[in-house]
Amino acid sequence: MLRLSLLPFHRFPISSHFLNLSPKSTMAVSASFTTSSHSSKLLFRQLFEKESSTYTYLLADVSHPDKPALLIDPVDKTVDRDLSLVKELGLKLVYAMNTHVHADHVTGTGLIKSKLDGVKSVISRASKSKADHLIEAGDKIYFGDMFLEVRATPGHTLGCVTYVTGDGPNQPQPRMAFTGDALLIRGCGRTDFQGGSSDQLYESVHSQIFTLPKDTLIYPAHDYKGFTVSTVGEEMLYNPRLTKNKEGFEDIMKNLKLAYPKMIDIAVPANMVCGLQDLSERPAESVST
Repeated sequence: MLRLSLLPFHRFPISSHFLNLSPKSTMAVSASFTTSSHSSKLLFRQLFEKESSTYTYLLADVSHPDKPALLIDPVDKTVDRDLSLVKELGLKLVYAMNTHVHADHVTGTGLIKSKLDGVKSVISRASKSKADHLIEAGDKIYFGDMFLEVRATPGHTLGCVTYVTGDGPNQPQPRMAFTGDALLIRGCGRTDFQGGSSDQLYESVHSQIFTLPKDTLIYPAHDYKGFTVSTVGEEMLYNPRLTKNKEGFEDIMKNLKLAYPKMIDIAVPANMVCGLQDLSERPAESVST
């Protein structure tokens, strides 16, 4: 079990693997859509990129002196906006993380690293892509006294993970699950490319997400209908795909007849190398510090 942390070991519960990181500085570059925090310690923002309908999530432990923060599923086109918000809020960005290798947009993780010293990129080992830290099921990613638990939820892609806030009296309540494309609000990610499997996705959601407390808040990587948040209980009752039995679910997924993703030929190769494949072709000002 990998353990990514900003603080000394004795401040955290026992875990079988521990990696102590010492991120350095913060700097940045315009605010955006927000939702409320879920504890006095947690600062939480939900950010939106309209072209790919992607949510990026900013979390920080504001009770810690350094105000360590992380970004989940950043998009290259909104990096300056996100880093500006980090700076305005006085946060120290520690991690730029992805739930999976995206096919519909280029991740902002590599670009963030080029603009801000000390930020580490994070993605699952099963994705077979590059990052500073390759995580696996059961790993814990600490930011201050808070942590995200890693749950493997493949099916949309081989390397999909869900990040879940910690369970305990000092962690946010209700818990929060950042499900990427594995579970969307009243839907789920497609399973017809990038090693996708409807059978695997069904098992992932039912065993790793639907087993969480029913009041756990669901925050997906995308929404196309204007929804911002759901709960495990809601999706167990109302998700039109995942409330079916496995055979019914597989039949639905087999007959979606979705168009080929327009960004896949650009996004996937770039995202396999932290979104930096075409960095040399970007205008100089887009990668300046």
